Amino acid sequence: QYRVQSCCTSQVKPDWAEMDKSKSTFDRDIAVASSSNAVWSTLEALSLSIDDHKLFTVMTVDMAAGLARRVYSSHPVEYPVTGTKPIRHDAWFEIVHGERHSFVANTIGDIAKVFADFELIQSLGCASVINLPVVLRNELVATINLLHVAGHYSAMQVAKIETELSVPAKLCCALASLMDSHKDG
Repeated sequence: QYRVQSCCTSQVKPDWAEMDKSKSTFDRDIAVASSSNAVWSTLEALSLSIDDHKLFTVMTVDMAAGLARRVYSSHPVEYPVTGTKPIRHDAWFEIVHGERHSFVANTIGDIAKVFADFELIQSLGCASVINLPVVLRNELVATINLLHVAGHYSAMQVAKIETELSVPAKLCCALASLMDSHKDG
């Protein structure tokens, strides 16, 4: 887990024009999204413009029922969008739910400590993860999960992802929830 003190130590300058283009594309695509899947696909495209990943998933959380549900996956064969799983109250839960911080692991060993499916994660070429909590109305409603090769998520990358993806993730959660409630009712 990273707690970033200063993110301005790099000599690498951001490409502001490319970031503006990505935000404009996100704005255009989210405005015409007609399904929750389109909303999540648009968020994944934005996340790719912020930082590369090998796997992108979204898990919604129903704290009252104690269940999590995968609602989007960039790899639907390996990580299908079906069913629910019980929320485990462990170290990961304390960081993401209790502290409302991103969970970061940069080795498959650290991933294995909290995710039982670490072998599947590894088989996809992934050995690092960031789970970005999405909080609305003071409740954890989802996590945005990005996975990549070992050691990928430096403190600077984590700060960039949190800064650039947090608000769009909240918008997408609210919009997908609204769409799903209209579909069901």
